Amino acid sequence: MKHIYKLIIVALVFVSCSGDKKNSVENILENGDLKTLREKRGELVNEQQALNDQVKLLDEKIKTMDTTKNVPLITTFKANTEVFNHVLELQGNVTTNDLLTITPEYTGILTNVYVKEGQKVSKGQLLAKIDDGGLSQQVAQLQIEADLSKTTFERQKRLWDQNIGSEIQYLQAKSTYESQKEAVNQLQKQIAKTRVKAPFSGTIDDVITEQGSVVVAGQTQLMRIVNLDNMFIETEVPERYVSDVVTGKSVEVNLPVLGETIDTKVRQASDYINPANRTFKVEIAIPNKSKTIKPNLTARLKINDYTNENALLIPQSVISENAEGEQYVYVVEDKDSNGIGNAKRVIVETGRTQGDVIEVLKGLEEGAEIIKEGARSVRDGQSVEVITYKETVDEN
Repeated sequence: MKHIYKLIIVALVFVSCSGDKKNSVENILENGDLKTLREKRGELVNEQQALNDQVKLLDEKIKTMDTTKNVPLITTFKANTEVFNHVLELQGNVTTNDLLTITPEYTGILTNVYVKEGQKVSKGQLLAKIDDGGLSQQVAQLQIEADLSKTTFERQKRLWDQNIGSEIQYLQAKSTYESQKEAVNQLQKQIAKTRVKAPFSGTIDDVITEQGSVVVAGQTQLMRIVNLDNMFIETEVPERYVSDVVTGKSVEVNLPVLGETIDTKVRQASDYINPANRTFKVEIAIPNKSKTIKPNLTARLKINDYTNENALLIPQSVISENAEGEQYVYVVEDKDSNGIGNAKRVIVETGRTQGDVIEVLKGLEEGAEIIKEGARSVRDGQSVEVITYKETVDEN
């Protein structure tokens, strides 16, 4: 091909140098004869057209002889096995079982509030007191009567043990004492409801009702208590993952607001499928030593639901599909030292995807050279040329 181009150049030089010097363009221009100028221009136009025709013939011949010009350029990569950890991406909310808005068990006036917001309290600690409406005086009166009935019963019992007195007197004394004792116990339980105590150890997050207000049993919100030690994330997982997302699975938790990422595990996976949305609940334990994680924070979850220790992963972009719905890729076979080889279409069976890669289950062997760039433009059995890119670092 190089020799042909040399011949063209020589021909051009020869034509330009040939001819009578008397008929050169310079001499004709000097003579200034209009007729001669027109004749010379016509000759040059004819020569130019003849050269263009010859160049066109040469180009057509070169095109038929240069087979490499029709070979598409492609890039390839080798399919190698690697560990594939597929993750299920979900969103969840941080919560805790130790978060409670306390309501009273007794209706009355809130006479005392013993805590303030931010105060740490222990389980059973007295938080507030509600006016008992005179129940304490009633208990005192009943206690006196109970003490008297107890003394009467004990005396009657001693006589009965000595076979003195009637059985009915003994049973009446016993019944009176037990009923009086039960009445005292009932009133004491009512009075106990007027004392609001901490159900668990934690921090008073908010005091909602002020001292002196009238509160209603089971309705009025007194205060909110929270414990940040036992935090977890709750999320709902689609039912198709019921056999994959189980207790002990690894989870990557990202808390966007805090800018934190935590590696943890699934603490509990529910056995109940919600018929309304076909999901099941999952709890994910989350450590909170710094106490920066708060209830109701939004969390992004990546749950490892599948692992393949020897997976063949390829870009999804290299996979095509035929009319029968079969997926296929092109591989390069019989590649020579110049990078020229044959493209072969291979039917593959794929598995799970992650990002822009997909798992190949069948059809490819480790080490297969797969066409990447140019995969959409080649045909089965077509000759291709594999090119490589060399990245250079600019030191300037």
